[in-house]
Parts: sequence; structure tokens; C-alpha cells
Amino acid sequence: MIFQDREGFWGHAFALQGSVTPLVSPYVVAFGVFATAVSVLAWLLQRQWQIDIGLEIAPFEFAGAALGLLLILRTNAGYDRWWEARKLWGGIVNQCRNVAISALSYGPANQEWNEKFIEWAAAFPHIARCSLRGEPPSPEVTALVGQEASNQVAASSHMPSFVALKLADLLQEASDSYDMDRFAFMQVDRERAALIDHIGACERILRTPLPLVYDIKIRRFICLFLLMLPFVLLHRIDSYWIDSYWLIPVVTMLVAYPLISLDQIGVELQNPFDETNLSHLPLGDISATIERNLIGLLEARHASMENESPGEDAR
Repeated sequence: MIFQDREGFWGHAFALQGSVTPLVSPYVVAFGVFATAVSVLAWLLQRQWQIDIGLEIAPFEFAGAALGLLLILRTNAGYDRWWEARKLWGGIVNQCRNVAISALSYGPANQEWNEKFIEWAAAFPHIARCSLRGEPPSPEVTALVGQEASNQVAASSHMPSFVALKLADLLQEASDSYDMDRFAFMQVDRERAALIDHIGACERILRTPLPLVYDIKIRRFICLFLLMLPFVLLHRIDSYWIDSYWLIPVVTMLVAYPLISLDQIGVELQNPFDETNLSHLPLGDISATIERNLIGLLEARHASMENESPGEDAR
């Protein structure tokens, strides 16, 4: 799937699908309601008893700068996890192709063995996707290796390792029954082992979220900042516009929206494998692409073998 910016600036600026706006809107409105209550209370105290509950803005400016830095660090940490996951899946794409090319080139010229090996190699990305999402083997796996084998994969303690073991068994069969060259065996097995390295790195991302204390402190800081903001705005807005208390909830929500959105973006990027998260990796499309590539290699190999057969018979 190739990215194309078809919607343009305005389409993305006002898009709701794929945006965190629906997720953060309730919190933004809640802070707006709180700011409204503060504005009403301040208006009553000022009119009835001439009491000013506004706060000076100077300390608040330093707090805002610190909060902005923390949110940038949080968003960058989430994006680093997302990008590392994408690079690892790029490695899975390359390793699946490499293991297929090496097996078809250096492995036995046996059609049945070739088909089995490619089917299990093509099943690996589907199984990896299902494992990272905590799902049973997908229908694509059943279509490739059959229902019985799919049930065996589902019953295993670690599905990607089971598929890698099947590939290792097929390589051992090629070595024992078809006299596969030992150097070629080691080369293909090295490519197979790299698949487990990549899925292990993905599992590290999945099972090691950002520390909870980090989430708590940043969100507590955001909450305190936005709860104090109306009191600061009382002093600033009233200095320029008399009886303009109605602007305080609006300004509060305008400030709350980007702050809470940045926090939520960091949350969404933490787990790039979960389909419920925004901007999750398109693992289904990636797996389907790998399967098409490997089946294409198999078909090309079979076509090449069929073209060579008449010549060999003639000789």
C-alpha cells in the first residue's frame, strides 16, 4: 500500500476518521465546563464583593514550557516505537523473500517440497500478525497449510516458533532425503533464524510499554495546568476586555485540545500492532504482499523447471 496525499491540507485539517479528536473531545469539553464554572464564580465575587481570584501569569509561563517539553518527549517516544516496529516488519518482508529465494535456488528440485516450504514461509507473516494481536491463526493460514496444520499452530505455545520449526524440519528433510548442499542448508537456515529475531523484537515492543509512572506524571501535570489556566485567564482577559469572562472557557478549550491530543497521540503510537489503535501498522496488507511475492516466486520456479524438462529429456 503506497501512501498518497489525496485529501490535501483541508481534508486532513478537518478529518475525523483517523484523528484523536473524537477521543479527546469529552476531556476538552470537561475542562471547558470547569472554566465556565470558574468564570461565573469570578464574575459573582467581583460584582458582589470586589474579590479578585485571578493568578499572575509569570509562573504559569514556565510551567507551560516544561509541559510542552514533556509532551514532545512523550510523542517522540511513541513514534520511536512505531517506527522501530515498521522497520522490523520491513525486515520480516525481506527475510521471507530471502528464505524463499534461497530455498528455491539451493534446495531440492522437488515440486512437492518447494510447495510445502513456500506455503509455510508465506504463512509466517500471517502467524506473526495474529500472534502480536493475540488472535488465532487467520483464514489465510488455513488456506496455505490446511486446517489440521492450522489447528496445530493454534495449539502451540508460541505460534511463530512453530512455523519456524516446520521450516527447519523441511530443511532437514531436504538435507537428509535430497542431499541438499550443507553450505546452502546453513544459508537458508540463517535466513529462517532471522525471522525469529524480528518477531522477538516486535514482542519486546508489545510487552514493554512506556512506564506507567511516566503516564501518570504527565497527565497529572496536564490536569493541574488546565485546572489553573482559567484563574490565570481571569487576570489577563479582564485587563483588556471588561466583562469578557465568556472568553475564558473558549480559550481554555483551545489550549486543552492540543495538549490532550498530543498526550493521546503518544498513547496511540505505543502499540503499533493493535488494530484498535489509530495509525496501527497495516500488518494485514504487509502479510498479503509477502504471500503474493512468495507464491509468485514458486510459480516462476515451477515454470522454469517445466521449461528445462524437455531439453533434459532430449539430451
